[in-house]
Amino acid sequence: MDMQIARWCVDLMMGTAFLVCLITGLFKFTLLLRTLGLTGVVLPIALFGVIHDWSGLALGILVAVHLYLNRAWIITMTKKVLGGANRP
Repeated sequence: MDMQIARWCVDLMMGTAFLVCLITGLFKFTLLLRTLGLTGVVLPIALFGVIHDWSGLALGILVAVHLYLNRAWIITMTKKVLGGANRP
């Protein structure tokens, strides 16, 4: 598989996991729901909790894979920044 396609797929999955985690986290945030006046809305908070936990775990794993796939760039940029390359 082409590395650019692999990176794109990982980034797409990472973005999706982030959005799922964010949305379920907002629904679990009871103070926000009270502030918006949504106290009468019945939501499956337990289900949101499970989805939130699993999407957070998936996001953490995907971030680790993302860092692994981009390790050469990260190392190169770290050497440039800490080594003072391209400084006037």
